[in-house]
Amino acid sequence: MKGYVLDYIEENEYHKLERALKKYNMLAYKKLNFEYYPSLRNGKFVGELVSQNKKAGTETYELKLPSDKRFVQVHGEVKLIYTVYKKEGVVMLDSITPKDILLEGHMSELTTYKGVMISRANASKDMFKIDLLNMLQDK
Repeated sequence: MKGYVLDYIEENEYHKLERALKKYNMLAYKKLNFEYYPSLRNGKFVGELVSQNKKAGTETYELKLPSDKRFVQVHGEVKLIYTVYKKEGVVMLDSITPKDILLEGHMSELTTYKGVMISRANASKDMFKIDLLNMLQDK
């Protein structure tokens, strides 16, 4: 087997998400670059199969990346979404979620509240979630 080629749907946006991931979640970035990308190139598709199109010969996967428990509770899972084109031998990297907080983190430095990064646009909402989670944990 010759292997698969990694390509991008929107290369600039994907690299912005990747750089923000490197800045704010180094563990997920390292796993992505040194474990998951090589396995995708070798044809070993990791993650959960979300959809399949037999006519076009594509499969779409969601791969959960390691992240801080508090971050997941406030912003959601960090996931890599990619599509495999089996006939062409291409893995199309779609995006990394949660997009909003990562793109915001790429544009400007994010602040933290009790160890969790918060967005500028929804700062009060994020702080409320963090406080609520802390109250629930204390009980």
